Amino acid sequence: MSLLHLRSFVEVYRQRSFSAAARVLGLTQPAISQHITALEAGIGHPLFDRQAKGVVPTAIATELAAGLGDRLDVAEAALAQVRARSSDLTGVVRIMSHGDFLAELVMPRLRPLLARGMRLRLLNGGREEIRTALLEGECDLAISGYPVTDQRLRSEKVHAELLHAVAAPEVAARLNAAPDLGAALETEPVLAFDLEQQLVDDWLGANALTCAALRPALICEDLRGLRAIVMQGFGWSVLPDYLCVAQLAHGELVEIRAPIAPPANRYFLVASPTALREPRVVVARNAIRAMLTTD
Repeated sequence: MSLLHLRSFVEVYRQRSFSAAARVLGLTQPAISQHITALEAGIGHPLFDRQAKGVVPTAIATELAAGLGDRLDVAEAALAQVRARSSDLTGVVRIMSHGDFLAELVMPRLRPLLARGMRLRLLNGGREEIRTALLEGECDLAISGYPVTDQRLRSEKVHAELLHAVAAPEVAARLNAAPDLGAALETEPVLAFDLEQQLVDDWLGANALTCAALRPALICEDLRGLRAIVMQGFGWSVLPDYLCVAQLAHGELVEIRAPIAPPANRYFLVASPTALREPRVVVARNAIRAMLTTD
C-alpha cells in the first residue's frame, strides 16, 4: 500500500465521493478509482459500495479509517514542515478571518512573512464562509471566532480576548446606576455582531443576566462598525479587548460593569489536511500560531 493510495482512501472516506476526493487532491477521478481498486485488491475486500450519488463505506473501510485516524495527516504535516525549512516559498497563501480581526491583530504582524518573499491574500469571511472556503480549497488557513466541529478540518485554539460590554459615557453611566442591570440593558438598543448575538449572549451568560427581550437594533459583522455607532452615544455592545482597550483608556467608551466577570472569546486557527501538505502553508500557519498564541 502506498502513501498516495492511503491518502486517496482517506479523502474518499471523508468526502463519500470519488469526484470530490479527486478535486481535493488535485487528481483525476480515474486515478482515485485506480488507487481504491489497488487497495481493495491488496486487502481482499471491497472498501466502498458505489452508488449513483457517491459511495458508502463498507465495514472494512470504517475499520481501516479508524485505524489510520489522524496519523496520515500528522505524518504529511510533519513532512511539509521539514520541507519548508529549505523549500522555495513562492506561491500565494490565502488567509480568511473576520475583517476586524484581520485588520487589528493579523495584518500588523505579517511583515516577517512578507519579508521572506511570501505572497499573502487576506479574505473576509464569517463562520460558514470559512468552513466552505477551506473545504472547497478557496483558502488555505482561517482564523475563526467560533469552534470548528467539521471532522474534515483541523482546528486549534491560538488566541483569547476578554469581552467587555461597553457604551458611550452617558449611556454607560445610566446603565451602571440602574438597580436592575438586566432590565436596564433591555431598555437600551443593543448592537450585535450577528443575529445570534454570540458575543452579547456570551457576556450575559457569564454574568448570569437574562435579557429575553433583546433584539439587535443593528447587526454588523465588522465590530469596528459597532464600535463607531456606540461611540456616537447610541446603544451598547460587547467588544473584545483589541477593539476597546484604547477607547476605554481615553474615555471614549466606558465599561458596563460586569456583575461577575468578563468572559473570554477564543479564536481558532483552522486548515484542511490537504492545505497543510504545502510547505508555504505550514510556514504561514506556524508564524500565525506564534504571533497569536496566548496562555
